[in-house]
Amino acid sequence: MAKPKITIQHIADSLGLSRNTVSKALNGNATIPEDTRNKVVKKAIELKYKQFAFVDTDSFITRQSGNIALLTSDMPTSPHFGAQVLSGLEEKISAEGYNLSIHIVREADLDTLSLPNNFESKKVDGIICIEMFNNNYSRLISNLGIPTIYIDSTADLFFSELNADVILMENEYSTYLMTKKLIDNGHTSLGFAGDYNHCKSFNERWAGFNKAIQESNIPLDLSLCIVEDDRKFNLDWMEQRIGQMKRLPSAFICANDFIAISVMKILKNRSIHIPDDVAICGFDNTPESRIVEPLLTTVQIFNDEMGIIAADMLLSRIKHPSKPFQMTHIKTEPIFRASTGKLNLQKEEKPAIRS
Repeated sequence: MAKPKITIQHIADSLGLSRNTVSKALNGNATIPEDTRNKVVKKAIELKYKQFAFVDTDSFITRQSGNIALLTSDMPTSPHFGAQVLSGLEEKISAEGYNLSIHIVREADLDTLSLPNNFESKKVDGIICIEMFNNNYSRLISNLGIPTIYIDSTADLFFSELNADVILMENEYSTYLMTKKLIDNGHTSLGFAGDYNHCKSFNERWAGFNKAIQESNIPLDLSLCIVEDDRKFNLDWMEQRIGQMKRLPSAFICANDFIAISVMKILKNRSIHIPDDVAICGFDNTPESRIVEPLLTTVQIFNDEMGIIAADMLLSRIKHPSKPFQMTHIKTEPIFRASTGKLNLQKEEKPAIRS
């Protein structure tokens, strides 16, 4: 026996709508609200009405517009890796029908654990956190129950406590590799510059530095390092700090390019030659690293790709909020330039994993 022919009236009856409304919805009439149109189309596909019989629901129904909130305590400027990551991320979420709003978290917000005045959690589908390294504030965000991704994160909060996804550039091995190359080329007096408690990335770079010197049986000499609270890290303070050193290392491994270029400026002012007297490494491959003299050895971050992956992770979290949280590292690549002099750059084997 032949199946009964599905008509517009069948669709209208199943949804409690008028036949006229259903007809307009199926014909794309602009007077019909988007929600109503999507319900009608979905039902037409479900009932296999005419041309909708072989249509995939997700590909046909218009995407709902959503809202993604960017929370940051320090809006990334153009040289900062976060600004480049944000470019790829924004392009991806816009293509998926989401709007991006930016919310600056002020010092007063951090102190009082208050959300920004223009942030309305009920209107937010997902959250992106950049430069958010306050433990208590991270917990506040996590407790909102909104799908969240951190681009870098606080250094001393366990990943499982965040109840959010985290994306990082690969930090430890690239820093290990740069440090090991310097050691292999005769450097035995090495210092680290940067507050390793500032964020997870700095912490991992500190770990890579320590792994390299430990494997080479070089003792950690904190008198050659500048690792104090990063709130002190301005040029005047760093100049004073370097001036207090009884001796300088033969190489500084710096937590990022900003710190490295500041160190280079201070050393030049003291008539210390780079790299002959002191070699310098940074991290991030900022535009400044490519114009400073001498050109800065650093680490390339694949910013656009990192932003796109972060967007994919957040959108997946929005669709599947109960799946396990994940921490993802995106590959980076050391770039050796004149600030570390001529090095033998034969391929180095990865360090053994120790239990």
